[in-house]
Amino acid sequence: MDIDTLRGFAYAFFTVLFTLFLYFYIISMYVKDKKGITDYERYSQLALQDELTDAPIEPRHLSHKKG
Repeated sequence: MDIDTLRGFAYAFFTVLFTLFLYFYIISMYVKDKKGITDYERYSQLALQDELTDAPIEPRHLSHKKG
């Protein structure tokens, strides 16, 4: 088996692997949207409401206090 054949198999393997990752990510986004965990429609407003004075999309939760 020469290096070109090995590169061909690696290319095909990683193409299939990354395609599966992409589809699983899209499915997980769809499921989260249908269950109401995340509302992706609100994030689409970022393109229209991007000024510093606009209201934030989600409230900020500070994990620690500034000292």
